[in-house]
Amino acid sequence: MRKLVVAQFISLDGVVEAPDQWHTPYVNEEMFAVMAADSAAADTLLLGRVTYESFAGAFGNAPADDPGAATMNRPAKVVVSGTLTDLSWRNSTLLKVDGTDVAGAVARLKEEPGGHILAPGSITLARTLLRAGLVDELALLVHPIVVGRGRRLFEADGPTIPLTLASSATFSTGVVHQVYRPA
Repeated sequence: MRKLVVAQFISLDGVVEAPDQWHTPYVNEEMFAVMAADSAAADTLLLGRVTYESFAGAFGNAPADDPGAATMNRPAKVVVSGTLTDLSWRNSTLLKVDGTDVAGAVARLKEEPGGHILAPGSITLARTLLRAGLVDELALLVHPIVVGRGRRLFEADGPTIPLTLASSATFSTGVVHQVYRPA
C-alpha cells in the first residue's frame, strides 16, 4: 500500500490558510531541502481545487530548466474537485467528487501501485483524509508566528486523532519540522 503524506505550512496557532501572507519570511535552504525530500519520495500529488489552481498557475508553464517547477511538474497530479471540468496542467487527472466518496476514492488510490502520495496544502482535503484515517504521515512546518485568523488544519469539532512524533528538527529561522504518524 502506498504511503499518504499530508504536508502543511502551519502557524503556532494552527492556521494553514493563506501561507503566502505569513510564510515567506521563514523560507530558507533548510526548508527547501525538506520540501525537496518529500517531493522526491512521491510520484503523485493529491490536490484540492484551490491548491491545484495555485500550483498550476505557478508551475504549469514554467521553463523546463526551472528546478522548482520541474519538481512540481514531475509527479502525477490527482485533483479532487466537484467544480473543475478541465485540467490544464500536464499529467493531471480529475477525481470528481459529485456524489463520490472522497475517502473511498483516495483509499483505492492508495491501493494502486506506485510511490508515496503527497498532499500539500488543500485544507478541506487534508481534513477529510485525517477524519477518514487515511493519513500515514503528517509533515508540518510549524512557523514561529501567531496569525490570529484563518482556517486551521484541525477542526474545532473534529475527531480525536492520536499521533506519534516520528521526527522533529528546528531550522535557523525558528521553523520546526515535525513529522507525525498515527499512534
